[in-house]
Amino acid sequence: MCGRMATLLPIEAMAKLFAALPANDLPFSPNYNICPTDDLSVVVSEQGRRLVSMRWGFVPHWYKTVNAGSLLINARAETLAERPAFREACRVRRCLIPATGFYEWAKTAEGVRLPWFFERRDQTPVVFAGIWQSWDKGGAPVRSCEIVTTAANEAIKGIHHRMPLVLPPQDWALWLGEAGTGAATLMRPGPNDALQFHRVGTEVNSNRASGPELIEPFEG
Repeated sequence: MCGRMATLLPIEAMAKLFAALPANDLPFSPNYNICPTDDLSVVVSEQGRRLVSMRWGFVPHWYKTVNAGSLLINARAETLAERPAFREACRVRRCLIPATGFYEWAKTAEGVRLPWFFERRDQTPVVFAGIWQSWDKGGAPVRSCEIVTTAANEAIKGIHHRMPLVLPPQDWALWLGEAGTGAATLMRPGPNDALQFHRVGTEVNSNRASGPELIEPFEG
């Protein structure tokens, strides 16, 4: 799964990478500790690619308030097309969520949770497959998103049994629906050698922590 992430890429570079028109309200970058309910920069395809701001935490249309139910930050690929909250978004509202990397926690035999930082081995941005929703119960509409996850591959499953669905550039257009149908074929664990990871300090356990030291390898 994915419960925290870091984004270091400037907005201008992000827009260029995806050939997307950037909105005026994108969240600040760099941010070394993006948490659920924070705003993310998200790529959608709406009469061309656009880089827009969305709340991390999918809000189903039947919620009476944004916080009326469970906080939905990850959606399982295996049941994405079946769950009432996600099935329409799975068909017509898919997005790309770029990041520099993400955090995951491994649990020791004693039950202690130790954080790890994951990034692409080639140092290009990690691009998550996501889905999004526009929620409007009066007032300003809230656009929200979540990350699609799969079973972990062999390289990662020693740390966690789930992993985000990470898409290489050649799959972006298909996930966005620009290259026709068949996005379901992408919902599988990524190759074992695509990501690298290292232990980081427990400072990131706090959602108030910030700074580049959060992604530095743990020396202990």
